[in-house]
Amino acid sequence: MNKPVVLIVDDEKSARDGLVRALRRDYRVFAAENGTSALEILSNQKIDVLLSDVRMPGMDGITLMQRALANNPELTCIILTAYGDVELAVEAMKHGATDFMTKPINLDKLELVLDRVLKAKKIELENEQLKVQLDDKYGLENIIGRSSAMQEVFDTIRQVASSRATVLIQGESGTGKELVAKAIHQLSPRSNGAFVAVHCAALSQNLLESELFGHEKGAFTGAMERRIGRFEKADGGSLFLDEISEIDASVQVKILRALEERQIERVGGDTPVDVDTRLIAATNRDLREMVDEGDFREDLFYRLYVVVITLPPLRDRQDDVLLLLNHYLAVFNEENSKQIEGFTPAAYSMLAAYDWPGNIRELRNLVERMVVLSRSKVLDVKDIPAQVREKASGGGEVRIDAELTVDEMEKRMVILALEKTGGNRTKAAEKLGISRRTLHRKLNQYGIT
Repeated sequence: MNKPVVLIVDDEKSARDGLVRALRRDYRVFAAENGTSALEILSNQKIDVLLSDVRMPGMDGITLMQRALANNPELTCIILTAYGDVELAVEAMKHGATDFMTKPINLDKLELVLDRVLKAKKIELENEQLKVQLDDKYGLENIIGRSSAMQEVFDTIRQVASSRATVLIQGESGTGKELVAKAIHQLSPRSNGAFVAVHCAALSQNLLESELFGHEKGAFTGAMERRIGRFEKADGGSLFLDEISEIDASVQVKILRALEERQIERVGGDTPVDVDTRLIAATNRDLREMVDEGDFREDLFYRLYVVVITLPPLRDRQDDVLLLLNHYLAVFNEENSKQIEGFTPAAYSMLAAYDWPGNIRELRNLVERMVVLSRSKVLDVKDIPAQVREKASGGGEVRIDAELTVDEMEKRMVILALEKTGGNRTKAAEKLGISRRTLHRKLNQYGIT
């Protein structure tokens, strides 16, 4: 087992040597007589704990600590102060010290302090690693995107996952609303509970009511036995209602009660049933507009409108198109035992210029079709379905030439974005899904003034 590494900094040789002797059995120990020597050691060694006297000739302990933390924010710092230097100790804590001790040092207490701060650091590291593992394994691995719009979505998912808040996911059909709902569930404390999805538009209203709330035996013709509904199945977990805008007003009332009172009644029953279910809803329509038109209950709207995640359409995520194309190419290569190497620049240019009215679902299906039907090692313009070729080359605002390189296509996109935003570089960068710095670099690269 690797020992934790401690750096002792003290200009008093006897104090420094005493601490080295006391700690070297359980720790790897380095020692320095001043701040300059300490910084040199810190630049060449991975140090877990900096143990520094605060009053030293030249560079004092607080300055040393600040410079050390600037290079390694994960470093744990303990400051040693003379008796009565309370103000210095407080100052050190303000600037990032984890703890402080007064001299002369009580070695037993020092051991306890070191043990405590290192255990706390280990727990913090494990929590961070767990969070990354959750994101990678369960949460966000199926949601592909590096554009600024998608990074905002990822941040919101992480922030809201741990709460009990109702979430409304808005976005066009095919933008991945169910994937976002699953990520919220898997990153939440409810991840051990069930994730139950209901596609509301696919069910008649009578059937939907029974599906959501269950029914008692004899509640209607054909109800031969009691049936548990989706709200109860999702008890302790999450219920995802896709296309909630399609739900009838009478069912909306029962959903509102379930949210407000955390109780439901089965169809044909009059006994309230307690449910602890987190609701995640999705819609491709404007619910606020539906409220204004009298097509959706205002009280339910405000119950749903707690946390709203808006998924951008793929046409506003041009930075993600190549990422998605390559992702699904890998998926369908594996599924179909193929080894297609990629897309030609002309094919990518055409697909990047396409509007993708069906969003990610359309892109996924298109790549599958291209992989299944292609006999080449590389997917070219000829592999793109004719209707997509026509719309990409004739219907868009960027004229596509099959001989264009990716750079030439990208240059046209940059110019178009600037034209559409009246030369506003910040807005143009947002439209392109890239940072302002990246846009500036591309302007220089392509000689655009």
